[in-house]
Amino acid sequence: MSPHLLIPMAASQAPGCDAVAAGLKLPQLDRLLSRLTLSHTDAGQETDFAPPHERALARALGLPEPATPWAAATQPLDSGGWAYLTPCHWQVGADHVTLLHPAQLQLDEADARALVDILAPWLAQDGIALSYEQPTRWLAHGEIFEGLECASLDRVIGRDVRAWMPRGPRSTEVQRLHSEVQMLLYTHAFSEARAAKGQLAVNAFWVHGAGRLAALPAQHDAPDMPGALFDAALQQDWRAWARAWQQLDSGPVAELLRQAAAGAPVTLTLCGDARALTFTSEHRGLGAKIHGIFSRQRFADLRKQL
Repeated sequence: MSPHLLIPMAASQAPGCDAVAAGLKLPQLDRLLSRLTLSHTDAGQETDFAPPHERALARALGLPEPATPWAAATQPLDSGGWAYLTPCHWQVGADHVTLLHPAQLQLDEADARALVDILAPWLAQDGIALSYEQPTRWLAHGEIFEGLECASLDRVIGRDVRAWMPRGPRSTEVQRLHSEVQMLLYTHAFSEARAAKGQLAVNAFWVHGAGRLAALPAQHDAPDMPGALFDAALQQDWRAWARAWQQLDSGPVAELLRQAAAGAPVTLTLCGDARALTFTSEHRGLGAKIHGIFSRQRFADLRKQL
């Protein structure tokens, strides 16, 4: 197995991140980069439905991308359209509708299962079979999800949902279901019980990872994908982001450097808001090694490309 470290939100164009990143010292990462060669550039946009780390993960696993059918990949092959549904809270403002982080709902398994029991019969009327998987991610099966282009949940958290609504021939049906579920839950006893406990209302859901998978990819090893940087970036906590980078540098990055120094073929993928860069130690000839000595790559020079 060839080690692959895939780092989401290694950099961001957000002003707060730029200020912190300017003083960031990552010696292990810089040493690792000096041993690696750029092998793939994923030049996307911040408006892409799939963020760079999801596209890179799909590529590493041999799955279709950028519209990766993540839910279908966990189900029997060619068994129709699948999607993930995440219960969420849409915070409505004067000129925006923001999707809050699902963790803020504080849904436990019992409440999530109760909510599935409430919504499943309603969605069944539209040919959608809903089942519980985990508190903030459920499985949905139905023809409506075939060919439905959905924005990743990672892309939408903390943003105005209106720019990220599903696209495709049956996207209007999904929007109708959003409205109906909002009305169903608005006065439901489940919602009243949450309000009495001071908890956020579950007033919407997000569809993601939709599609149909007709063929299985060749067997691929899953990369190591730490989430600490991404979690800090979602909160716009750039000091926590910098601390997470320091821990990564002294931990997983240092281990990948050790393996590369021992002669193992390793892969490093750095992802930002829009783009991703993949580096590998494989197939480095003498010329490439000499060139690397005199033109060392440093993270400080690369982060603006992410």
